[in-house]
Amino acid sequence: QVHLVESGGGLVQPGGSLRLSCVASGLPLDYYAIGWFRQAPGKEREGISYIKNSDESTGYADSVKGRFTISRDNAKNTGYLQMNSLEPEDTAVYYCAATIYHRPGFARAGWKRQDWFEHWGQGTQVTVSS
Repeated sequence: QVHLVESGGGLVQPGGSLRLSCVASGLPLDYYAIGWFRQAPGKEREGISYIKNSDESTGYADSVKGRFTISRDNAKNTGYLQMNSLEPEDTAVYYCAATIYHRPGFARAGWKRQDWFEHWGQGTQVTVSS
């Protein structure tokens, strides 16, 4: 049975940092691209970052570029999202997702498509507030 489990969320002050983890079980994560999504209250879920398995290339939404860093440790079957300079607007439930499929256009815009990811975690809450 496949599971993705996020952890590392919590309450942090503006300007602070958090590191989210996404531990996979039941699948070899080194065959999968990883995406991170978030959903703020009253808003749609949005893709914020991805990392491929083939060349570990990455991409970010404009809203997090320069502040967030995605990475992976295949030996630990884990993906990470380092979040720095957090802002109240970053408050959301954060989800990791994984896809084994190598689709054309993934790096251009496909990584933001939720339907391109087969496996999802349950989410972890991040609250940025003073």
